[in-house]
Amino acid sequence: MRSETFDVVVVGAGAAGMMCAAEAGRRGRRVLVLDHARAPGEKIRISGGGRCNFTNTGTTVANFLGENPRFAASALGRFTVADFVQRVDRAGIAWHEKTLGQLFCDDSAKQIVAMLTGAMREAGAVLRLNTGVASVTREGEGFALSLSDGGAVKCGSLVVASGGKSIPKMGATGWGYDLARSMGLRVTETRPALVPLTFEAGLLEQTTPLAGVAVDVSVTSNPASSSPQGGRPTFNEAMLFTHRGLSGPAILQISSYWREGEAITVKMAPGVDVLGRLKAAKAENGGKQAVHTALGHIVPRRLAEVLTAREGANGKLAEVGDKVLARLDAAVNGWTVKPVGSEGYRTAEVTLGGVATDQLDQQTMAAKSVPGLYFIGEVVDVTGWLGGYNFQWAWSSGWAAGQAV
Repeated sequence: MRSETFDVVVVGAGAAGMMCAAEAGRRGRRVLVLDHARAPGEKIRISGGGRCNFTNTGTTVANFLGENPRFAASALGRFTVADFVQRVDRAGIAWHEKTLGQLFCDDSAKQIVAMLTGAMREAGAVLRLNTGVASVTREGEGFALSLSDGGAVKCGSLVVASGGKSIPKMGATGWGYDLARSMGLRVTETRPALVPLTFEAGLLEQTTPLAGVAVDVSVTSNPASSSPQGGRPTFNEAMLFTHRGLSGPAILQISSYWREGEAITVKMAPGVDVLGRLKAAKAENGGKQAVHTALGHIVPRRLAEVLTAREGANGKLAEVGDKVLARLDAAVNGWTVKPVGSEGYRTAEVTLGGVATDQLDQQTMAAKSVPGLYFIGEVVDVTGWLGGYNFQWAWSSGWAAGQAV
């Protein structure tokens, strides 16, 4: 089959890839976007409960992990949250702000996908779905690609926007990492991030009765070494007990810092003097109130019942000594627990790690040692917190590469 030639080939029709393709096309470049999926932007479509948490108003490099999170500063500073919101507004997409600066579509995430595919179409970029890349070879100053459909493509610039390993049922693979290594680039350790944590069987026996209970918590990683940036990261959001362990926004956040063998500490009534409240309740009406009832005014009732039973604090407040109440206080606001693992890439929202940032130019996202090769989005060792930060990295890194390819 005769080989086609393009100025730019983008592998991956996700957030970063489509942004890059539209930008390159606007500059007059002849662009081909390849994706093995049946539809573009599948992760966009399912994100945010189908409404796409497309950015976060508080985005800074402090919201990212990696060997060098400051690598992201250039792209984030040149294509900002306001820049993307302006495009959303121009497309007539209604949106709203939820907690912690998170921006969501009022209607459907499909609107963001349509905005991006429309931008590519207007810029003349060609989108080819159900098409994977079988091999990539260096050819002169460009690249030659063999495609899964038997076709062949040549290009001067190759942009890898293939994402990470998270959610393999949607076709996610480590292809981008393998390509980077084959081109001599270093790839940092990859692992699931923004993922629920799991417990061993003994601990699950204690917590399974709580499955479905949600509580606002403050969760801290332990030890401090979990954070590449130093300090002990703490997140104040909701936590959910599950049949496997723990989930909810606070747990997904801390999972990016947690490592096997380490513990996390959870405050299930942050800012509340649990012991003081229980003592005060004990002093009322002769302490006739049941301990679990008093505790149930502080934490969800089912959680209160499980904790009082576990700490041997059944009965009325008058029948329980202050030492037992102090144990309850510690159980609520000093619960240190050691997860045994995570639910893995199956449910992870993103992949931590990736193409090492010291291998790339922060202005253009180009590989320093391989002219014409670019890496953008999740495949790079830049991983954001939960809450729209990873999408903003996709928009910004895609935009940056789109100005250079």
